[in-house]
Amino acid sequence: MSKRHAEEDLDAITTVDSPASKRPRVSEGTESLTSNEDHQARPKDITNGHSSSNDVTNGGTAQDAAVESADDSVGAVVDDDDERSALTSHRRQEAPAEGYTDLYLDTINRSVLDFDFEKLCSVTLSNINVYACLVCGRYYQGRGPKSHAYFHSLEVGHHVFVNMGTKRVYVLPEGYEVKSKSLEDIKFVVDPRYSKEAVAKLDTEPESSRDLAGKKYTPGFVGLNNIKENDYLNVIVHSLAHVPPLRNFFMLEDLSSAPQLAQRFSILVRKIWNPRAFKSHVSPHELLQEVSLRSNKRFSLLEQADPVDFLSWFLNHLHLALGGSKTKAGTSIVQKVFQGRLKVESQQITAKADAGDRLRFEEAAEVKVDVSRFLMLTLDLPAAPLFQDELDRNIIPQVPLVNILSKYDGIRSQEHLNHRRRYRLLHPLPPYLVFHIKRFSRNKFVTERNPTIVTFPVRSLDMSPYVEPAPAAAGYAQGEPIWYDLVANVTHEAIRSRDDSVEGETPRKVWRVQLRDKARDEWIQVQDLFVEEVRKEILFLGESYLQVWERRRRRG
Repeated sequence: MSKRHAEEDLDAITTVDSPASKRPRVSEGTESLTSNEDHQARPKDITNGHSSSNDVTNGGTAQDAAVESADDSVGAVVDDDDERSALTSHRRQEAPAEGYTDLYLDTINRSVLDFDFEKLCSVTLSNINVYACLVCGRYYQGRGPKSHAYFHSLEVGHHVFVNMGTKRVYVLPEGYEVKSKSLEDIKFVVDPRYSKEAVAKLDTEPESSRDLAGKKYTPGFVGLNNIKENDYLNVIVHSLAHVPPLRNFFMLEDLSSAPQLAQRFSILVRKIWNPRAFKSHVSPHELLQEVSLRSNKRFSLLEQADPVDFLSWFLNHLHLALGGSKTKAGTSIVQKVFQGRLKVESQQITAKADAGDRLRFEEAAEVKVDVSRFLMLTLDLPAAPLFQDELDRNIIPQVPLVNILSKYDGIRSQEHLNHRRRYRLLHPLPPYLVFHIKRFSRNKFVTERNPTIVTFPVRSLDMSPYVEPAPAAAGYAQGEPIWYDLVANVTHEAIRSRDDSVEGETPRKVWRVQLRDKARDEWIQVQDLFVEEVRKEILFLGESYLQVWERRRRRG
């Protein structure tokens, strides 16, 4: 078949204008849209389908304007077949019309708002310039005419959005900012902020609050959501959130320029102590995501981990996130609260054959002395009994805490490989001591658990027998007691998944934390979302695994 020749020469039609762009156009200020006859003419304030810089600000700062102008090109989907899209684009407003300042605010649904989860756009999964819809609670990126939040407001009819970074509230698609005191409670829940006076009253004045459902709760003693297998993290977060110097630091300091690990732990602590929360529990999802990322998924919400391993990792990385030094001591709030000094005396043991060809162990004459720093002290339990008692029942052994603390008296020695070591604490002791009661021992085949119960006093634990006598310049008298009071007690419980489980099957681990309410002088036990009061006389009945002790202030 022969080719059909063109009716006109290409050179003759080069002067014909190209069709008009079908992208939505936005008018500025009092300028109106053009009519259908001259819609091919481009408005003065439109360039390549984007509005001018004056249209983007909507009462915001110059920095917000730059972000908004970038958001106009994010997530936009334009229908090329819609001829009216360029003509019916909604005009942006800098302020609401007179008499309509509270328009759409009655559509806000506080019961569905949950700001605990990671701030990611539900469409693009981006964490840049995220807005939350205050009607349905979903996250969307940007608020420009081509953003997902803008389309959401048109398609669903949800008009009120809050910026998760600046906490400014906007009405879309109009685009103006809403400044109403009725929204202050939402802004406080997004990012709680406290004054020094309010933080100083946390441990002295008891306070009770109610959530939106009318459920009563105590700020600071709320449940943490166990999303999958993150109860090991929940007990550690609660324990650290009740160490006053550490808690006050993260509640008052501005950490906006700090790494995400410090920022997310700070906002989680502030939400735990929130007296104006919409619900009586908190989800640690944001902190979990950051921990999983920084630890290369060593600690995640899908697999249970050891609380002591997580605490050791978390304290060291939190120290670095706050600008702490790897070599210099006392360079962050973490080290100032928990770090102490330990003297280690080691003596080598050698084996020689005597005249009768018998091995004889001799201690080296030289004793090496090293001083190391610690954030946590490990306490070894005595071996569990292998036999049953005369009534054919298993013996549950008990040991006082002071007995296992004798490891640090500087007298009793422990043998490790070919060395004999003695430990002694040095002055000054840190304001808070963390004890790890070692219950689990691992070998190549199984993990064994020691069920020995440790008995301890709730108050007035004297640590002076385990501290080397201080010089006179330190200000401590010889034999003066050093009192410590219990702040948090993490317990372990082994639960079989089924009643007919096979003997030797590994039981499921359940972690709980017992916290002292200083304002009421009560003890509260928290297991995930379950919060209940517990008597202090029975605290030691559980298998204590980790304890936090607070040094009592010296009088005078």
